[in-house]
Amino acid sequence: MSRFECVPNFSEGRDESKVARIAAAAREVPGVTVLDVERNADHHRSVISLVGEGDALVEAVVRMMTVATATIDLTHHQGEHPRMGATDVVPFVPLGSASMAEAVKLAERLGERVARELGIPVYLYAAAARRPDRADLAKVREGQFEGIRDSIATDPARAPDFGPAKVHPTAGAVAIGARPVLIAYNAYLTTADVTIAKKVAKAVRARDGGLPEVKALGFEIRERARAQVSMNLTDYRVTPIHRALEAVRREAQRYGVGIEESEVVGLVPEDALFDAAEYYLQLHSFDRGAVLERKVRAVDAATPGGESIASFAARLAARTPTPGGGSASAVAAALGAALGEMVLAYSVDPSNPSDDLRETSRALTEGRGRLLELADEDSRSYEAVRAARRARKERAGAPDAEAAYVAALEGAAGVPLETARRAVDLSARIEAVRARTKAALGSDLVTALALLRAATEGALANVAINLDDLRAVGRPVDAFESEIGRLRPRG
Repeated sequence: MSRFECVPNFSEGRDESKVARIAAAAREVPGVTVLDVERNADHHRSVISLVGEGDALVEAVVRMMTVATATIDLTHHQGEHPRMGATDVVPFVPLGSASMAEAVKLAERLGERVARELGIPVYLYAAAARRPDRADLAKVREGQFEGIRDSIATDPARAPDFGPAKVHPTAGAVAIGARPVLIAYNAYLTTADVTIAKKVAKAVRARDGGLPEVKALGFEIRERARAQVSMNLTDYRVTPIHRALEAVRREAQRYGVGIEESEVVGLVPEDALFDAAEYYLQLHSFDRGAVLERKVRAVDAATPGGESIASFAARLAARTPTPGGGSASAVAAALGAALGEMVLAYSVDPSNPSDDLRETSRALTEGRGRLLELADEDSRSYEAVRAARRARKERAGAPDAEAAYVAALEGAAGVPLETARRAVDLSARIEAVRARTKAALGSDLVTALALLRAATEGALANVAINLDDLRAVGRPVDAFESEIGRLRPRG
């Protein structure tokens, strides 16, 4: 199943008990994990990070928003951070094999429920935006709660995507969207002068000619007697943390101040921190695979269920029906994708990364994650066929038992078919950039492509073996056969 991060922001940063109640509402939903809770009194804002599958996440956010709507009153709210709602913004972030299109669907599903169940107007933003001007969250939030309240009913540009053309009297409006991983990063200056922070923020942010994929504002943080440059790095691969920090440092020096401290708000990808470590330690040829924890995780995650390669191979060798050839094919494809990732990691120039090489690397990473899921799904789909076959025998002639058996057969054919599709797609992506990879790693690419070809052959054989059973129950298999012919390796 596809997994997502969701990072709702709430306009409450001073009452710890209210924030705890909001977070507790998410913890009640099975399948959702609260990863992090960040609360800031000066910003009067909390950021709560969740992870889970789509339907569960939507339910968790609805419950959190219900609590926030009941406990946060924007008519008595003042903080440094701009805000338009008690629940101010809710982004969905695809993880692993999940797609941005799926994240957009979740944003739309949540928006419809929030408007219907809570009576809060919803603006879709970022990748979910239905209007170009709403891709930018700052544009959606322009005027904040008070400005939107006064114009939503009369200004067509303020018409919400879901819900009434009036703000909730105390909870305001909400922006719901889908976006890639974002890093919230703040730098505290060695001054309390907020005008300097505002000038620095203007110099470094993208919209005013600064760093690409950087949003920045200057704030006064009274509890620390410091001015803060608050940044959102919307693509840390384009502008990494260290480059943003150094840009702030240079601009601050123009006004005779420095950086006292910086902080990450919420969660951060480990690769972003490795980027900073490589820069400041001048590790020009550092192999991230040499990190101890990564080595351990690589062993644990190399096969389905997080078990070791040796353990999976032993289960594969045992006289049991699962795991079988379908699972082995998916694991082989995942290993091929991983080798391709490694080759690209050495071939991409970090100082001048090529968009197509980065995209290929991203696709291989996502593909590897999904293929390992498919290895587990293949075993489950076969067990589902066995269970449905028994039920069909015990309840001969029962329509529901017959339908369940057909569905299980189609599932058992569909899983290895997806494995084959992904293996073929990843092979094509590798071939497309093969000439631009490092020649010294040519044998690794040969191995990667061989693993992907073997995975395709094995997966398609597992599709074909299920078609006899489907024919026997009178189901058409032409579509399956056509796809097998299209995907089968040539020569």
